[in-house]
Amino acid sequence: MSDRRPRATRAGRWPLRAGPARQADPAPEQSMDPRAEHESPEPAPLERSLVDAALYRDGRRMETPASLAEIYHRLPGEPGTMAWIGLFRPSPAQLWEAAEQFGLHELAVEDAIVAHQRPKLERYGKTLFVVLRPARYLDEAEEVDFGEIHVFVGPEFVLTVRHSQAPDLAVVRSRLEADPDLLALGPEAVLYAILDAVVDGYAPVIAGLLHDIDEIETEVFRGDPRVSRRIYELSREVVDFQRATRPLLTIMNGLQAGFQKYRTDEELQRYLRDVADHATTVAERVNGFRQALGDILTVNATLVSQAQNEEMKMLAEAGHAQNNEIKKISSWAAILFAPTLIGTVYGMNFDHMAELDWRFGYPFALALMALVCIGLYLVFKRRNWL
Repeated sequence: MSDRRPRATRAGRWPLRAGPARQADPAPEQSMDPRAEHESPEPAPLERSLVDAALYRDGRRMETPASLAEIYHRLPGEPGTMAWIGLFRPSPAQLWEAAEQFGLHELAVEDAIVAHQRPKLERYGKTLFVVLRPARYLDEAEEVDFGEIHVFVGPEFVLTVRHSQAPDLAVVRSRLEADPDLLALGPEAVLYAILDAVVDGYAPVIAGLLHDIDEIETEVFRGDPRVSRRIYELSREVVDFQRATRPLLTIMNGLQAGFQKYRTDEELQRYLRDVADHATTVAERVNGFRQALGDILTVNATLVSQAQNEEMKMLAEAGHAQNNEIKKISSWAAILFAPTLIGTVYGMNFDHMAELDWRFGYPFALALMALVCIGLYLVFKRRNWL
């Protein structure tokens, strides 16, 4: 037990880094994302943070200790024996205590306390530290809800730290306990089961995104004016989903690179390769979604531009027709104005007018009106005003 508990080398440093002065400063992960502060959940009460803990020997549960201290005390360190501890939003004090007992690296513990980490795989000596971002799709809101799991995998222990309700690792534990041969392969078998559950949990998310993309395509060609906002919002969800799934390929490659060095069981290697294949499929589908949404946005912009051009064309045609009508009205107004002007002049009662005593004065006035009207009509007709 003393080899696993490096109290002398670590105890002097960790309490200082976990003290109030350290916690007062926001973590870089939180300061870079203003939403992180509002999304950070409060630590669960002490009695609720320990979800489940058990000691296993040869793939079978031996004991179910009621506290972390009891687990540390009873972990015998014999071959084929391991502890699996599940924590839900633990307090920093609980994590630092676990770190002291299992010899966890302080940087990994700080990541588990702060949360808001990207998916990653890191090795600290014989301990693996894995961060995963499980997801579920909320169809009504068209949002992807992300969780966060931190997994510490040592030679004889697995410590899981959850910062969200989903996924339910109790299902993973029940699945493994129902298969003692797989669980007997050790802590890496537990890591495989968690990875498999997280990757399988992406399938409903992909189905939900695909369904919404199909709906968006229909709305685009139907000319729904609200579709642009929906495309933008769904694109953001796809980008966030891509950030959660793309690093999985690096994680799986890192695990496969250590198969020979860490003598991973051949059967477990097959299981992990299967998870890697599923993760690759997920990453490819998500990349396809992002490309599809980009293409849809381009098509939508083109359709909107075409609709605007058609509208402008209709307005131009309407304006042209209106101008023609105005020309016609103006032409007839000019034609009718000419005889009115002549008739007005001849209708004045002056004593001295050249035509008053002229026998053909009245026919001349009528002829003049007719000639002016005909002349104006021919002029306007030649200019296509009539």
